[in-house]
Amino acid sequence: MSIEWIIAYLMLGAVVGFMAGLLGIGGGGIMVPILTTLFAAQGIGQEHLVHMALGTSMASIVITAFSSVRAHHRYQAVLWPVVRKITPAILIGTLSATWLAAILPAKALAIFFSCFMGYVALQMILNIKPKPSRQLPGTLGTSLAGLSIGGISALVAIGGGSLTVAFLTWCNVRIQNAIGTSAAVGMPIALAGTVGYMINGWHASNTPDYSVGYVYLPAVVLISIVSYFTAPIGARLAHKLPVALLKKIFAGLLVLLSLKMLQTIFSG
Repeated sequence: MSIEWIIAYLMLGAVVGFMAGLLGIGGGGIMVPILTTLFAAQGIGQEHLVHMALGTSMASIVITAFSSVRAHHRYQAVLWPVVRKITPAILIGTLSATWLAAILPAKALAIFFSCFMGYVALQMILNIKPKPSRQLPGTLGTSLAGLSIGGISALVAIGGGSLTVAFLTWCNVRIQNAIGTSAAVGMPIALAGTVGYMINGWHASNTPDYSVGYVYLPAVVLISIVSYFTAPIGARLAHKLPVALLKKIFAGLLVLLSLKMLQTIFSG
């Protein structure tokens, strides 16, 4: 890998980690469109462009998710009984979605990703939050929620934070516990998503050297190294910067990146 690509992945890791710490989001919303562009510039085949971006993004979330879980656990913000209850369905949903992603064409994945990010951006701009209206459901209801969260998270390569927090706050869980529990749920999503994209892309042709399935290991290492250190910086600044305004700016960035991703896919 030439020096310019190393610098590009390090810079991407810095931005992803910082935004994740500052706003509690970032992940796939930033990584997938940028990785799609970088992979295209590196000559990766069009048919696997989005698959590689999704798998690599999901693998890059693992280290950040682990760090986040430790931090929230120290503050006793994780509801571990809820994590244990929802994780089996999360794993099934995530693994199933990676299989679905592997058989879907790149253009279909790009359209789904862009539509979902458009929804996330609109939610951030309008500050839409579900009103607490009920208690946590039983095993069946929690499992259905877990299947949905895991499935969508794997298809757009996110840790599931925006979905899990929304579900838990809707069920009258205190916001601090919702965020902490969401961080813990993000760990099995990231791990299952990584394994799924590795397995389902195992026999894919025309993937770059040093890839395992749809996961490009050099990018994962470079992104993770930097994001691990920039996430705490963003978290500290979250109490000093105008986060509400930054969320609106970030929402606009998500839309622009998604449009750029569509342009990359459909012009190839």
